[in-house]
Amino acid sequence: MTPGQVQGMDGRTRDKSRAADTGRAAGTSRVPCTGRVPGTSRAAARSRARWLARAPRRVLAPLNTLGLRWKIAALLAAGCAVVAVAIGLLIHQARLDQVGASARSGATAQLVRVRQLYELTGQVDQDGTRDGTRAALDAPGLPEPLRAAALAGRRGTYLDMESGDPAVWAARPVGDRVLSVRLPLREQADEMAEFDRQLLVSGAVVVALAALGGAALASRLSRDLRAAAAIARRISQGDLDARIGHPLPPGFRHGRNEVADLATAVDTMAATLQRRLEAEQRFTADVAHELRTPLTGLHTAAELLPPSRPTELVRDRVCALRALTEDLLEVARLDADVERPDLDVHPLGALVEGMAQRGLFAGQSTDRGVRFASTGERLVRTDARRLERILANLVGNARRHGGDPVDLSVDGAVVTVRDHGPGFPEHLLREGPQRFETGARERGQGTGLGLTIALGQAAVVGARVELANAPDGGAVAVVRLPEA
Repeated sequence: MTPGQVQGMDGRTRDKSRAADTGRAAGTSRVPCTGRVPGTSRAAARSRARWLARAPRRVLAPLNTLGLRWKIAALLAAGCAVVAVAIGLLIHQARLDQVGASARSGATAQLVRVRQLYELTGQVDQDGTRDGTRAALDAPGLPEPLRAAALAGRRGTYLDMESGDPAVWAARPVGDRVLSVRLPLREQADEMAEFDRQLLVSGAVVVALAALGGAALASRLSRDLRAAAAIARRISQGDLDARIGHPLPPGFRHGRNEVADLATAVDTMAATLQRRLEAEQRFTADVAHELRTPLTGLHTAAELLPPSRPTELVRDRVCALRALTEDLLEVARLDADVERPDLDVHPLGALVEGMAQRGLFAGQSTDRGVRFASTGERLVRTDARRLERILANLVGNARRHGGDPVDLSVDGAVVTVRDHGPGFPEHLLREGPQRFETGARERGQGTGLGLTIALGQAAVVGARVELANAPDGGAVAVVRLPEA
């Protein structure tokens, strides 16, 4: 029984709205419903439908910007809030029904006593009692639904907890008049208000504790996932010894701990990848090492051939094969991470100029299309032999695959090698140099090891090689060295 309803003694109820609806039935016209809102076009209806369809995404958009930890905490808090509100409403309604039933029972009992007194004395004590209970005949403040029920010959009660002066009424017919009793419920209303406040505070505490618990629980999950992501990034950068090493709980079974499953899968993938790459590196090193002995004999035999054009071709191919073998051995050493630099402090401009003047860049001296320029002398800490190897590969790559002239310039602690050819292919700039891949067909033929060795030696000495294409054409390789 909700507040504002009339309850008869036979259990039947009547709502105030029924009487009001009955009063409005006469003289009230209704507009027939045709299924269309007047003045609304189809375009407006479609626009409103699209807005309603996008509403869930707009509501969830702020949640998508949060991290996993806060998403879990927010969803857990929202779920607990919904449960707390539902339980709070049920408890509130149960308590309200209890208070209402007690008030109705008290009002009915008081009405019985007043009626007995009225039958004995013919009078009704209208002065009231200490608790504010008042009895009257045809009381002016009697609710109309209760008055109508009494005039119809039924005894009933009327509970009003929502008004500024909460009370419960009980009435019954006495002849052609209505005898009523009114009991004030201010104390019960205050008690319900305090009860609702306690429910609200308790619900807020539960939601806050749930949010904190969800955040703490999700924090560990988020931390494990971030650790897994960091290890995956280290593996992608070449650190094949990196492992997550997530501790497995006692009695672990796959599928019951998703984070442990993820950690085990990533560690297994890293171990498998490491074994395959190490096998590939050992194969490359073994092949290059085994080729050195027969190539040395082949080179000696070629030198003993009589001078002729075929002899020159044989010697040229033998030299190319020996250079390829040495490059393979160097790549194998770089992959194995066994190279150790001999670092020293050098003036970069003078060092590179001496290399260029001595023609140490694989025979690419300044009188054969290599132009040198230096500005802003700086001291750098590097390995001169390995720097020479880096620049020799970059200059040789520019002469072989680019176009003359090749510019070699030093600016501070930066060395730039630029050619005027077709430039680097886009996939090389995007993915980096690949072994035995020269890139674009227009850049000529080769083994594709020059740039790989240059980047590997740069990593050994702590330098950085950046590859790009000049806006007006040509490939640009920039070597940035650490200053002393």
